[in-house]
Amino acid sequence: MWKRNYLLLFVFLLASCSKPELPSPFHAIDVTWQRSNADFQLTDINGKSRNLHSFAGKVVVLFFGYTHCPEVCPTTLADLAQVMRSLEKDADKVQVLFITLDPERDSPELLAKYVPAFDQSFLGLYGNAQAINQAAKSFGVNYEKIYNKSNSYTLDHSDGTFLIGTNGSPILLSPYAQRTEFLVQDIRMLLALGH
Repeated sequence: MWKRNYLLLFVFLLASCSKPELPSPFHAIDVTWQRSNADFQLTDINGKSRNLHSFAGKVVVLFFGYTHCPEVCPTTLADLAQVMRSLEKDADKVQVLFITLDPERDSPELLAKYVPAFDQSFLGLYGNAQAINQAAKSFGVNYEKIYNKSNSYTLDHSDGTFLIGTNGSPILLSPYAQRTEFLVQDIRMLLALGH
């Protein structure tokens, strides 16, 4: 019996000596450990080849969606436009990227009209189906075509927004409809980490 009590006391003392894990300072979820190699190789609306390293030195706010999206995509882009206004002078240190999941319908011309309509600094990215699929898979984004009776389709897709530090890390995942002030706080913390 005394051996068991000493063993329990030893385990308790050992556990109390370990460094406690502090809660994350971010409102978004840190997914760096899952997405440490996340990247893309796509084309912007000006025909320039882009990857995550193209935006080094800036916090990247990355959202996957499509222009025919009835609710989530336009709402998210409108929310991100509000975030950029709230960032004021820090907005110049942030790049919002919209990656289309619908290369069949989202032409470069359509993206060039749709994405900057929310904010002139926003950049749309596209590629062929394989490049889009690789980018989505890299970030753990799921999407699927849902056909209706008229043989048209919508896309059922993951709806979080990624916040990526100035050096490509950390990678945070913010939920759909996150409060503007939370996004602003997280972005400002990422900017502070980059200096």
